[in-house]
Amino acid sequence: MAKMAASMVQSGEDAFRKIFKFYKRRNPPPDFCDVIDFSRVVPSDKVLPLKLDLAAVSDVEAARVGLQPVRDWRAFGLKGYPGFIFISNPFLRGSQPFWVRQCLKVYPQKPNVCNLDMHMSPSDTQDIWGKSVHGLSFPPSGNRQPKTLLERLRWVTLGYHYNWDTKTYSATHCTPFPADLHMLSFQISAACGFPGFNAEAGILNYYRADSSLGIHVDESELDHSRPLLSFSFGQSAIFLLGGTHRQDPPTAMYMNSGDMMVMSGQSRLLYHAVPRIVPAPQGHTTLEMEGCSMAASLQASTVVESVSEEDWAVCSRYIQSSRVNVTVRQVLAPWQSFPETPSPHQRTDAGQTVGYRQADGESGKRKRSCSSDSDHLV
Repeated sequence: MAKMAASMVQSGEDAFRKIFKFYKRRNPPPDFCDVIDFSRVVPSDKVLPLKLDLAAVSDVEAARVGLQPVRDWRAFGLKGYPGFIFISNPFLRGSQPFWVRQCLKVYPQKPNVCNLDMHMSPSDTQDIWGKSVHGLSFPPSGNRQPKTLLERLRWVTLGYHYNWDTKTYSATHCTPFPADLHMLSFQISAACGFPGFNAEAGILNYYRADSSLGIHVDESELDHSRPLLSFSFGQSAIFLLGGTHRQDPPTAMYMNSGDMMVMSGQSRLLYHAVPRIVPAPQGHTTLEMEGCSMAASLQASTVVESVSEEDWAVCSRYIQSSRVNVTVRQVLAPWQSFPETPSPHQRTDAGQTVGYRQADGESGKRKRSCSSDSDHLV
């Protein structure tokens, strides 16, 4: 990667875009030998082992959201990327199917917002799962079938709903953030040294085999002191993490099912992208192999529930060729607020949220209308 990146910098075109194109190309396919696989990596000059806060999350609290004890997590950093934390699949065996089911069946439900709302009526997108079950419950027949709504899903927003056009959030366009996802995010961030993380906005991206995510920086949140969390389920992806300029050559890494990334500190505002979806590297235990049986170590008090065979048949069929990524953000610091009212030229309907501002001084009060930025998929 180092030699390839150096040659791209000299070419005159920004290094990030060159490497993005390299991994996205189909013919000839790229060489993946320089892609870091954290599930197999050993500490080196580039990959650094990280110590987490073992006292921040008890074993019981971790198990409640389907996670292994924090002492068993394998966490890494990258030299030259302060604040970047990669956690290689810390989930208990059998708990990922629950989170996949939530991403496919529960989180796309109204009042949450999705890409299908942009060109369909609310009644048509009311039950995306129910209208897709039949088409995804059986193996392909060989005849070309119309895509189900679930297969046409590209993004869902939670909590403060992200406006893709203005790249802003708004107090007037907000729905309750899912309690289970909030709890998962709270435990992950606490273990990584960020106690009290308040999950306020989520973006779910749904990737098909030919999907990619363009080069961007997530900077729309008002509070950049809190980390950005990223959870991956299903097929693997090539993730590129660059610098503060597009001329900075990025580092390529696999995001496999169950993997997590925490972007904090200086890494919070770095360029990143997903040029390609790939099958899980050879030798990996795929999510399909876990099935829908729950891990024996999960207790009755967990938020993670068993997934029915019927639901898992649909989920399994979907993730055989697709990937779901969940990013969770804290939008506001306690001393920040949104405008009290939108300006006359701004709209607050689905997909059109108002802008935001920082409160004047530390006495500004937070305006909330719900409880507890990345570019479009192409």
